[in-house]
Amino acid sequence: MEKDFDNWAELKKSLQKHEKLPTFSEREIWWSSVGMNVGHEEDGKNEFFSRPVLIIRKFNENLFIAAPLTKQIKVNYYYHKIHFKEIEQCVLLSQIKSMSSKRLASKIGDLSSKQFKEIREKLVQIINP
Repeated sequence: MEKDFDNWAELKKSLQKHEKLPTFSEREIWWSSVGMNVGHEEDGKNEFFSRPVLIIRKFNENLFIAAPLTKQIKVNYYYHKIHFKEIEQCVLLSQIKSMSSKRLASKIGDLSSKQFKEIREKLVQIINP
């Protein structure tokens, strides 16, 4: 399958022009334009190249670290299963990435504090084994 890098490049140009930035916090799940990426990096879907992401760490109103979500359930050290809005899904811990708030489209909701704490603890284990 050929990736649609040309349309992603055009969308990135329009995202860059956004001046009004959304207000966001850690533990929130948002639709975000993650893009068309290289190799095995997780791609966005649809014409906005978007998918849900969990905001893991907010640095300021412009920059954060997020992990994409998937409905594909895998039993894997780098997939962390969550239950969010009555749906079982996984947080892709191996795909964390620094992102601009210009990529955020709409807030979906807040992950429970308990689940968020488990994810942060697991990320510490991954980064510092």
